[in-house]
Amino acid sequence: MLEFDYIIIGGGSGGCTVASRLSEDPNISVCLLEAGGEGKNAVIRMPAGVAAILPTPILNWHYKPIKQKGINGRQGYQPRGKTLGGSSAINAMLYLRGNQADYDEWRDLGNPGWGWKEVLPFFKKSEANSRGGDRLHGGDGPLSVVDPIAPHKISGAFIDAARENQIPLNTDFNGKSQEGIGLYQVTQKNGERCSAAAAYIHPHMDRPNLVVITNTMVEKIVFIDGRATGVRFKTKGRPTKIFKCTHEVVLAAGAFNTPQLLKLSGIGPEDELRTHGIEVVVDAPEVGENLQDHIDYTAAYKSLKKDTFGLSFKVTGDIIKGIFDWRNKRHGKLTTTFAEAGAFVKSSPDINRPDLQYHFVVGIVDDHNRKLHLGHGYSCHVCVLRPKSRGNVRL
Repeated sequence: MLEFDYIIIGGGSGGCTVASRLSEDPNISVCLLEAGGEGKNAVIRMPAGVAAILPTPILNWHYKPIKQKGINGRQGYQPRGKTLGGSSAINAMLYLRGNQADYDEWRDLGNPGWGWKEVLPFFKKSEANSRGGDRLHGGDGPLSVVDPIAPHKISGAFIDAARENQIPLNTDFNGKSQEGIGLYQVTQKNGERCSAAAAYIHPHMDRPNLVVITNTMVEKIVFIDGRATGVRFKTKGRPTKIFKCTHEVVLAAGAFNTPQLLKLSGIGPEDELRTHGIEVVVDAPEVGENLQDHIDYTAAYKSLKKDTFGLSFKVTGDIIKGIFDWRNKRHGKLTTTFAEAGAFVKSSPDINRPDLQYHFVVGIVDDHNRKLHLGHGYSCHVCVLRPKSRGNVRL
């Protein structure tokens, strides 16, 4: 039975970062367990591959919540990354922090250390911004942040239209002010997606004190006398194993799988655990509760202009050319994030920070691209940044 100082469950944004930072100390042994693969294939590395990943169960947990009364009985959709890099390997690569006031609010709610002044040094430490480091940005961190390589003309038209409607231009949503309209900076490096795995794990896979095991499902955390002492897991095609842990088991499985794993391990609401025949280690009624997510409305329009993505002979030709451009030069049409431009706005002048976000997309997006339409067009997501509704994660 292998033994490690730290075992990290989940190779997403949090897990990759923690595993990389801990293993910088050669005297500490670290094991990172991930349910998906290594996150190195071309569809992940090519930025435009997001269009193929989001609507499918490839590299994606593809979760479907129960039908929601608040949206007329419709069923939502929750894409979540199933690979090293987690959801940073399947998202639109937009580099965005929260509003500065959000962090101060977390601190004021009783979370010391989470105020804006406390978290800013960590943002800077992680960031390698192509514009260079300054008071608000890092210039030499592991996460590459760049301006978009080849934005579409229609993204510029969207920005111009917003400015005509008195929305100010903002060239840095992570700068002094979040409010305004502009192009998003993206987490890319040399025309490739820079996921958390690409930034924190792939360059360090040869560290002798770091063991990364992919295609592995953790079944439960092992407890002895109320202390986490290891994990039980199953790797594809192999028998169940247990690894021992001498220091800490770190849960980094995301908003859905972390509470799920806690409950499977006996930490959660006692009544729910007993219903499923799970021995209660800690009766913790709050586990799985207070789930929050942004509600998002997408307006989509067809267009006669063909400087967009869509289903047509022209786009097929553009994509074939784009594949060669990306393969040979890491440039061209397939470096797009699709959501190239956007804005942060206030629904009322009386509030102290933006409460709505726009993502302007250079194609028709319908139900996370699961419903396709012939022809060309564009879309705009309108997202509520601080929703009031609350949900839960149940076994």
